[in-house]
Amino acid sequence: MTVLVTGATGFIGSNLVRELLADGETVRVLARPASDRTALSGLHVELAEGDLRDAASLREALQGCREAYHAGAHYVFWPPDHRLTHQVNVLGTRAFLTAARETGVRRVVYTSSSGTIGLPKDGTPGNESTPVRVRDMQAGYKRSKYLAEQEALRANGNGLEVVIVNPTTPMGPWDVKPTPTGRIVVEVLRGRMSGYVDTGLNIVHVRDVARGHIQAMRRGKPGERYLLGNRNMSLLEICQSIARIAGCQPPRRRIPYLAALLYACAEETVTGRLLRRTPRVTVAEVKLSRKHMYFDSSRAVQELGLPQTPPEQAFADAITWCRAHGYA
Repeated sequence: MTVLVTGATGFIGSNLVRELLADGETVRVLARPASDRTALSGLHVELAEGDLRDAASLREALQGCREAYHAGAHYVFWPPDHRLTHQVNVLGTRAFLTAARETGVRRVVYTSSSGTIGLPKDGTPGNESTPVRVRDMQAGYKRSKYLAEQEALRANGNGLEVVIVNPTTPMGPWDVKPTPTGRIVVEVLRGRMSGYVDTGLNIVHVRDVARGHIQAMRRGKPGERYLLGNRNMSLLEICQSIARIAGCQPPRRRIPYLAALLYACAEETVTGRLLRRTPRVTVAEVKLSRKHMYFDSSRAVQELGLPQTPPEQAFADAITWCRAHGYA
């Protein structure tokens, strides 16, 4: 049986493809004609060229598939083109799920985000039942993932089973772009991270996230969400761990929130708008850092058998891969 994966050229998607191939699955990937396919180097997959904004290409790619993983998304904080983000993440998800039903797909695992999970006011970790309101979310990527998740929940039923997974902060190999979290590793390795802000993240090995997708396909309950994460760590702890493993210096100076926000504004103005390059940090990222993004993934561990590889191994694998591919 052929399994379709969208977003296969990305960080989570490419690791998911590797895990599926290791399980002996026949994998078809949906990729835009102009996409960078470095993350799929050396993998034996069927290629279906298409776009989440092209319904006909989605139906063609899904033909003959009984299972599909929808990991494709427009994951950027710069430039802040909310229209494209909405078209790909929200309308593209709706189109994909419609095409899945029309072509007889039985089951879909949709890759959402931990950003759609609420955070308790008392500072305890959030879980799948912690409420959140869309009006409390920033416009752009985070809000689009919440709206896309609602599309996935509505699509569940009438012959199509949809299971939702919410990865936290994955780290590990094949972060080609790299993602905003992958840039943390790169910046520490290059010695360019002069300071840190008071925030926290839930770190998980990207391979565990990929395996969590597969387990959700096999064991997840339709219409339910599963947080795919591991350990809650402050940003300082993350940077110190990366530096210790890599044998380099961690950032030592805590940057106040307002100073970080002003720096991000300057980066967007000079680097983004004048030089037309991606800023090192964006206003949206700094605003997200105001909260400690701590989560409880015990449900996925118990119900799906989500692996819990130590974050130190995720950092080590990310460092090895970055150095081998010229990122540092």
